[in-house]
Amino acid sequence: MRFAPFCVGGLCHSIAPAPLPDSEGADGCVSFGTDLLSQGKGEESKSAPSKNETQIMNTTENIIAPGCTTPPVQATASIVKPIKFPSQPQEWKIVSLRECPTPDQLQMCDTPERAAEYWKMHIAQHPYFNPECECLVVLILNTRRKVKGHQFVSTGTMDTLLVHPREVFRLAVMASASAIVVMHNHPSGDSSPSEADIKVTRDLIRGGQLLKIDVLDHVIMGNPNHTSLRSLGYFYS
Repeated sequence: MRFAPFCVGGLCHSIAPAPLPDSEGADGCVSFGTDLLSQGKGEESKSAPSKNETQIMNTTENIIAPGCTTPPVQATASIVKPIKFPSQPQEWKIVSLRECPTPDQLQMCDTPERAAEYWKMHIAQHPYFNPECECLVVLILNTRRKVKGHQFVSTGTMDTLLVHPREVFRLAVMASASAIVVMHNHPSGDSSPSEADIKVTRDLIRGGQLLKIDVLDHVIMGNPNHTSLRSLGYFYS
């Protein structure tokens, strides 16, 4: 009988073919470990490494023949690599969060009063709205001054709110808006504009002129009143 040599992990072995037993469970599975070879059921062969040889462990996975029921030996060491995000550009789309049923008379947002009613109907009742903090909301309008939707831009503290034209006009550009109405609340209940409100409004007006998106108004919501900065004369002619 001739022996068939083979090498696993840098160690050479040899086995002699033998008939498989007819008992149940002997399905001819062959499992290779470091220097362990088992053929059939109850048959194994070991070969100890010599002094000059280094034992190499198979840390990836054991080779199991198809149909074998013997579970592979788990790796003793594995390296967890950080998740890498794709470096290629991705395709994006606008996804609406919820539907806001609105009466027809409120969908035309051409006056501060209608903008205030829209706020009371959809913004003040939103579960994420915090009346104790200043919240900035932008209404997106089409060419007929009809509301296409709104966006929560940012939430601040009880007397401070960070506003940047990039965030204010982001959805307006993506939604092809013709105009916007900027709105935010004063938790104190006083709807009088501050110097910061006036400065931010004028910055947004200049940004809208570059983007060809009209800033129709900036409405400050108090309790229970509201104030329109356009009505106060703070908008450029």
